[in-house]
Amino acid sequence: MPALPPPPSDYERVIETITSRIKDGVYQPGEKLPSISQLAAEFDTSQTTIKNAQLVLRHSGMIYGRPGKGVYVTETPPAA
Repeated sequence: MPALPPPPSDYERVIETITSRIKDGVYQPGEKLPSISQLAAEFDTSQTTIKNAQLVLRHSGMIYGRPGKGVYVTETPPAA
């Protein structure tokens, strides 16, 4: 029997889910994302994992941060 691929890590799961929510319109352009603590509770993971996932999403152009305000969906997210 062939081995099954390992399940995605928490980090990958957060990136995939937030990306899907942006592409599906759950999170609209310009909309503020839930706080790091809210996302950590939702995904049952650490705040560090959420911060690291957000860093990847920032570098990909999906989201951006406003110091003291929060993290927002980019007005024109990059095409897939």
